[in-house]
Amino acid sequence: MTELSPVLRQATPVTVDHGEGCYLYGTDGRRYLDFTAGIGVTSTGHCHPRVVEAAREQTGSLIHGQYTTVMHRPMLRLVERLADVLPPHLDSVFFANSGSEAVEAALRLARQATRRPNVVVFHGGFHGRTVAAASMTTSGTRFSAGFSPLMSGVHVAPFPTAYRYGWSEEQATDFALRELDYILATLTSPEETAAFIVEPVLGEGGYIPGNTRFFQGLRERADRHGILLVFDEIQTGFGRTGKFFGHQHFDVRPDVITMAKGLASGFPLSGIAASKDLMAKAWPGSQGGTYGGNAVACAAAAATIDVIESEGLVDNAAARGHELLDGARARATKGIGDVRGLGLLVGSEFTTAAGEPDTATASAAQRLAAEHGLLLLTCGAHMNVVRMIPPLIVSAEQIDEALGIWTGVLDAL
Repeated sequence: MTELSPVLRQATPVTVDHGEGCYLYGTDGRRYLDFTAGIGVTSTGHCHPRVVEAAREQTGSLIHGQYTTVMHRPMLRLVERLADVLPPHLDSVFFANSGSEAVEAALRLARQATRRPNVVVFHGGFHGRTVAAASMTTSGTRFSAGFSPLMSGVHVAPFPTAYRYGWSEEQATDFALRELDYILATLTSPEETAAFIVEPVLGEGGYIPGNTRFFQGLRERADRHGILLVFDEIQTGFGRTGKFFGHQHFDVRPDVITMAKGLASGFPLSGIAASKDLMAKAWPGSQGGTYGGNAVACAAAAATIDVIESEGLVDNAAARGHELLDGARARATKGIGDVRGLGLLVGSEFTTAAGEPDTATASAAQRLAAEHGLLLLTCGAHMNVVRMIPPLIVSAEQIDEALGIWTGVLDAL
């Protein structure tokens, strides 16, 4: 009898029958408020009618047209829609399937365009599970352990994680920028550094937002040394943070962004965006793939952007995100050391009385929430951060519903 791999671990006990909006319905007949959104993927909620119809209609005319063999209208339509929402200077795109592929495409472009071998990533970042992406991931050893040697040329600089350091954000930012300069003086010469690759908000690393001075410091150093600034927007893009892209909170200009997750409401699609001049520096034949730019996924993605814009979901994410963050902070018990986030990315970090990571209590809270009908996930190096990631369509009433369940969970711990 064939079974799923035994190392796959399911975060909740739910077997889903169907989903609708912010809710999943189990085969047991129970309804669950889904504040996981497929790890930030189902941006327009489960089975949004306009996304479903776009995919259904496309499936009847063309499922797959391999895009280095033939062009197809859904992909061309998606390129047009992305032009409406991307920063204007990012006017060239390449499509793949997964976030890891997008990160590796950005890495390949950066190395080929600059003809430099090294990259700097930031402590706590998550960029994927494939070899190059895992080599750049420092949010937990579980993503990179056991298949060394990893890719060379990766250097890790501090991210301004003020809570972990026990400093103010100002102190943490001073430290991070100072250490970056030291890394450029001691580990990777600027003349050999192709890119800084960074998340606007650390995702798997614990839902830790960066800040304007830090990101502008990266931009200044990138400009000074001819280094590319790559923002990994895989989890923060497409309205998740209350801006269309997370970096837009910080008044900073990226050279490249990666995108996936919320782009296509659950269909596998990812990509990178850069300027035409920069993208043209990729070597011939270096971009491609069998399934990238799949016709059905592209149709779903174009419909997703239409829904996000027409239903005001970016503004909704900002407003509901404030409610969720404020509510989670107001309900934080003494076992929660920090509550932080940006838009509809909110994390509660569980710590012991001595200030150490409290993985056991975070896991218990996540499991208990599922028992009470609220689906959540954990993250962070020690998996002691409980994260809330509702779809962008979430209502104020559903925020209240989730916070009410969360209050009961915390009271019961």
